[in-house]
This record gives sequence, C-alpha cells and structure tokens, in this order.
Amino acid sequence: MRDRFPLLVVGGLLLAAVLASFLVRGARRNEFADTLSTFRAQDDGARALFLLAQESGLPVARRMSDLHVLSDAGTPVLLAVEIDGAYEADPDQTALAAEPDAGLADENVPRSGFNTFRAVGLDTEETEKLLTHVREGGSLVYVPWGSRENPLLDALGVKLFKADTTLPMRTLVPPQPTPYTLGVERVEAKVQAYLELPASAVPVLEDERLGMFVAAMVPHGQGRVLVVGAPELAMNQALARADNAQFWLSALTALGPGPYAFDEFHHGFTNERSVVDFARRYGLHFAALQLLLGVALWSVSLKRFGRPRPPPQATRVGATDALFAMSRLYREGRHHGFAAGLILRGLTQELALHAGLPAHAAATAVAQGLRERGRADLAQGLEALTARSAVVGDDTDLQRLAEHAAQLRQRLHSAGAARPSPSGTT
Repeated sequence: MRDRFPLLVVGGLLLAAVLASFLVRGARRNEFADTLSTFRAQDDGARALFLLAQESGLPVARRMSDLHVLSDAGTPVLLAVEIDGAYEADPDQTALAAEPDAGLADENVPRSGFNTFRAVGLDTEETEKLLTHVREGGSLVYVPWGSRENPLLDALGVKLFKADTTLPMRTLVPPQPTPYTLGVERVEAKVQAYLELPASAVPVLEDERLGMFVAAMVPHGQGRVLVVGAPELAMNQALARADNAQFWLSALTALGPGPYAFDEFHHGFTNERSVVDFARRYGLHFAALQLLLGVALWSVSLKRFGRPRPPPQATRVGATDALFAMSRLYREGRHHGFAAGLILRGLTQELALHAGLPAHAAATAVAQGLRERGRADLAQGLEALTARSAVVGDDTDLQRLAEHAAQLRQRLHSAGAARPSPSGTT
C-alpha cells in the first residue's frame, strides 16, 4: 500500500483538475458561440432576445443553413452578420476605428475561438437572394456591425456614419408614433453608426440630443427592412434597460407573422455535423477523455514505487538450478570453446552498435570501427578477447574470458572523461 501512495496522490490531483475544469466550463457556458449569436449567453450574445421573443409567443427559429434558398425563410434576422464587398466610403471615418478586439468600438465583429475560421459573410449570391426575397413582399431585420457600407445597404439606399464610440450610452426616442415603437418611450444603448435614409424610409429611433437616426424601416419593392445601427441594443446586457425589450417585441410584431429566423449559419453553426461535433454535443468527448485517463492511470500503475522487491523463493531457486544444470552440461560435454564463442559473439554485437555497424558484423570490422570512433581501448580489448577465445580449454580459461568481457562492457558504459580522442591523445 505504501508503494501505491504516490499513484493515489497523482490520481487525486488529476481528478480534482478534471472536476475544476468541468466547473469552469459550466460557469462559462455558451462562451463558444459568436458575438450576437442566439446561442451565446454572455453579455454580448443575443440569447436573451431569442428567448424573449419565444416566451412572448412570437414564432422564432434558428436558421443554420445558407441563404441561397429562401422559399420558407420567413423573416430573416441578421445580427452582426458581415457581408462580402463591404467598404468604407469615407476614409476619415476609418481613422476613427479603434484597435482590433476593442469590443463595440471595433469595426470588425469580435470572434470567439474557432468561429474566426468558421464564420463567413453573406456572399454576392446570398445578398441578391435576400434582396429578391424582400422585393417580393418579404421582411428583413438587419443589424450591421460597424459603419462600413455594403451591397445590401447600397441597394436600400442607406448610408452609415460612424458614431463617436467614446460617448456615453445614448438615449434613443421614437421621432414619430409608429407600430414599430408601440409602447416605447425611450431606448438606451451604445450607438455604432447613424443612418442617412432615403426619402421613403420611416425613422423608428433617433438620438434624443443629436437628432440623428439610429433605426429605420426602409421599404424595398413590396417588402421592408428594419435597419438598426446599434448592435448593442440586441445584446443580452441591454434588454433590461428602459424600453429596449418592448422595442424589439413591438418591431418584430409589426413586421409580420414570421417566423423570425435568426441567422446562425453565418455565426459558424451549420446543420452538417461531423462525428466530432456529435461527440461534443452529447458529451461523448468527456467519456473518451475519461477512458484515456483510465488507460494512463493503468499504465502508470504497472510501475512500482519504492525499493525493488526480491523475486519469490521459487523463482530464485528455479533460476539457480537452471544455471547450475546448464553449466554442468557445458563442463561434462567439454563445450568450453562453444561457450567462449557465445560470450565473444554477445560482446561483439553490443560493441557493433557503438561502432556504427550492424549486429552481425565480424569482430575485426567492429574493432576497426571502434578505432575510427576514437575507442582504441575497446578495439584492443576486443581483439585480445578474440585471440583468447580460440585457446579456451577448461573452466578456468572460460571464467577468465567471461570476467574480461564483463570488464570491457563496464568500460564501454563508463564516463567519457577517460575516453581517448580520435587522434590518440587523451
């Protein structure tokens, strides 16, 4: 039991580390999801907005496929979804952009983990399909991130002006009564961009002090698009302020019957699941890790700790009897020369590895290789043993040969301080 105590300590520490890891992962649940994803429960996620609409009786869904086919799309909701072809029309606004990873002040959507590689923007075909869907009478909610223009906004005739992100939280009010702001007196959120609207647009929210529009309903063909320049308004941390939650309920209800399809495909989530994704979803990767941990502990348990134990009495007696029986056979049969050859062969094979030669190399070749590697002492010893093995005639000669072979092996593994140099000097 005393020899297994270190193994128990190691196992206890590993168990504590695994439990602590599970605790931390549980406390940071849904952190793997992207910014403004409805799967993300952190402050910058949109899970609260999705649950708010769901609990309020609105038909909501998560769309985890691309927008190339929109026959049953309902009302797509794009939250901080990037669009290919985005550009900055005003270079002066580019100078206002903050450094990367600056949160709301960053012009690029913050990504989490592998979403940096998995999340994609709307391509040209998806943008055209989306505009066609709206022109034919559909609805769309679009919350852009940053202040860059893109083909979707260009088709709607909307321009973005970057807001000063150093300003405190803005108070937004409805400039006129509309169904989209039913029951809304004021909204509080940090603004990223103000909107320049076409004449046909209906302003929905404006900055109370600056008088600039932040949200508007823009008609396009027979449909309409709700554009919001404050992505923070859709985040979990903002829904508890003022009438923020009521604004989303009123705006979504006024848009139409739905269903309201929150786009998760462009946040890195798809319906296609690999075996690894399946394992991660149902926790099978934890089972695999537990199996690997068990195998590791089992492999470690095969090793002993503490002093070496003597072999059992029966094993020692049996090994000794076998050794005496073998030696008696060699003595009675006068096999001294054969035994000497076995000793020399074993020594030659071991020296051949250090001479850079195969194990079946001859003793002369091994001696030459040892000299070339600066071990003339080993080469001379091997040559002397080779000559002596040819004249072994009794037990005494064989015993001396074995002793000299053992001494040569010890010299092979001795420290290299006394090893002669290749030039023959020490």
